[in-house]
Amino acid sequence: MLIPRPRPPRLIRPVREPATSPPALAGAWAPTDRRLDDAELLPLPAGAVGPEDVLVDGAGRVISGDEDGRLWWWPVDAPAGTPPQLLAETGGRPLGIELDPSGEALVVCDAYRGLLRVTPDGTVRELTGTAPPVHLANNATVGRDGTIYFTDSSDRFPVSHWKRDLLEHRPNGRVLAHHPGSGRTEVVTDGLYFPNGIALTPDESALMLVETSTHRLLRVELSGGVRVLADLPAYPDNLASVGDGTYWIALPSPRVPIAERLLPHPRLRQIAALLPDAMQPQPRRYGLVALVDDAGTVRRTLHGPNGNYSMITGVRQHGDHLWLGSLTGSGVARVPLG
Repeated sequence: MLIPRPRPPRLIRPVREPATSPPALAGAWAPTDRRLDDAELLPLPAGAVGPEDVLVDGAGRVISGDEDGRLWWWPVDAPAGTPPQLLAETGGRPLGIELDPSGEALVVCDAYRGLLRVTPDGTVRELTGTAPPVHLANNATVGRDGTIYFTDSSDRFPVSHWKRDLLEHRPNGRVLAHHPGSGRTEVVTDGLYFPNGIALTPDESALMLVETSTHRLLRVELSGGVRVLADLPAYPDNLASVGDGTYWIALPSPRVPIAERLLPHPRLRQIAALLPDAMQPQPRRYGLVALVDDAGTVRRTLHGPNGNYSMITGVRQHGDHLWLGSLTGSGVARVPLG
């Protein structure tokens, strides 16, 4: 059963910001590798959409969710076209999915229920709930001691109205840390612009983090301090560690020029937020993921210029394949890396 969805504020509160000029997809970002347009699709059941993140667990199951609150799984070696099996129902909206240190239970960021723990038998338990300070749990990373670091993307808008937060362009988000032993949740850092993908560095001294609305890659030192590593040519979403000091970033869309040009015009942005969704600035239909190192240097990019698998919000490397999730897609996708 779906839990009630919160109503968003009707009006956004934009402030004047300088316009930006989206850089071209050139150099390390050039679309020379276009394999994303040939990705294999493993579909959700008919009518289900939105496998926002993707995870491969220790049992060889590829796990993702849908916008109606269900979690599904496929065998990692399943042929293209294989339907999934139901794992659990959260009643909310599953976004980021991670393994807890036991390697068995899942840690799920649910946009409407907060941080969840899902056991292999499908039992769902709330770790934080939706009471403050958790508003929009989005993506997580789990330390070896069990601490769950996760992004709370907006204290103003639910995930159903994420575009309003981007149009408002205020630092409404933060990073939280949940300690399962004590049940305590604390703020790691705040004042962030729709913080989204997050991953611990191999030594667990810092967090790699992306902000969607400012298209930035950040490094958050757990001892204190935030550093900007890169200004990306696309809007980033989830982020996943490979384990060797490199990280895959899912990029749902190259930057949209009209959205960047609206930044100095808060009144126009306020009007745009009231328009029907189809009349607002739209993400481009373009597949894109990037591999970066801990300095923010781009090591590799994969493209899908035709948008055959688009709005890529989740990415995960498993062996010699890359698994992809999509906010609007009808299934997860798989591409070989070799």
